Amino acid sequence: MKFSCKNVALIGKHKSPEVAAPLLRLAEFLTARGLHVVVDSLTAEHLKDHPYPAMNLEEMAAMADLAIVIGGDGTMLNIARTFSPHHVPLIGVNQGRLGFLTDLTLENMLESIAAMLDGKFITERRLLLSARVLRGDVEVFSGLAFNEVVVHRSQISSMVEFEVRIDGEYLYNQRADGLIVSTPTGSTAYAMSAGGPILHPGLDVLELVPICPHTLSNRPIVVNGSAVLEILMHRCNDIRVRLDSHTSFDMQLHDKIIVTRHADHAHLLHPVGHSYYHTLREKLQWNQSL
Repeated sequence: MKFSCKNVALIGKHKSPEVAAPLLRLAEFLTARGLHVVVDSLTAEHLKDHPYPAMNLEEMAAMADLAIVIGGDGTMLNIARTFSPHHVPLIGVNQGRLGFLTDLTLENMLESIAAMLDGKFITERRLLLSARVLRGDVEVFSGLAFNEVVVHRSQISSMVEFEVRIDGEYLYNQRADGLIVSTPTGSTAYAMSAGGPILHPGLDVLELVPICPHTLSNRPIVVNGSAVLEILMHRCNDIRVRLDSHTSFDMQLHDKIIVTRHADHAHLLHPVGHSYYHTLREKLQWNQSL
């Protein structure tokens, strides 16, 4: 399978000067193949005397046929939220620690991308979340999440008290440090650390994981991806909702958060032979002998 690709957006890890050398090497490689390269304006601040036009993320998303991210999973989370509504496929080159989303290495970057541009790739759709905060009947906040939507208390406040409904049906009232609503992608992030299950990214489901619930009976629950989740704040003192650690909003008493599957998906491109289970074994060190 081949796709039409003329304009390639390059984005590097934020505030990471060491990204300059591999990014310029990749830019020269793509230009030699006849592609038009644009560089993220923040990344361009680390590049000296380069010939490539610089744009902000929104401008790049509107014109790019492909985005290549050099960084870690955190960088990819931010880029996916901006580029996915424009249906721009993403390739990740890992310069971080884990690399669940950025699966190419700096060493195999050029060889792998050359093969992918020749049509040798696997396309993977990843679910996104849409979150809205209603204050009465007024929407006061909205945003997208790739990993998770988290309602959480600050370090100095008391427990959160909230009510959860699924598709309008009452599920439970909860006292906890917070609640994670995670995509399958996010199941290997905060949700896993809080005791949630690992979900294959191809599943069309959401998971709800309480953070330190004040009960022994409450456990994570997995629901259909089409579910409408409502979280109503019954006790709210210095509480906020956070999307992928990048965007946050301070909550008030009786605010309601509505979380749904977003209409758009993130489209990740992987080399032929990519295996999610291999990634789990490698990143979670399951292949080490006891």
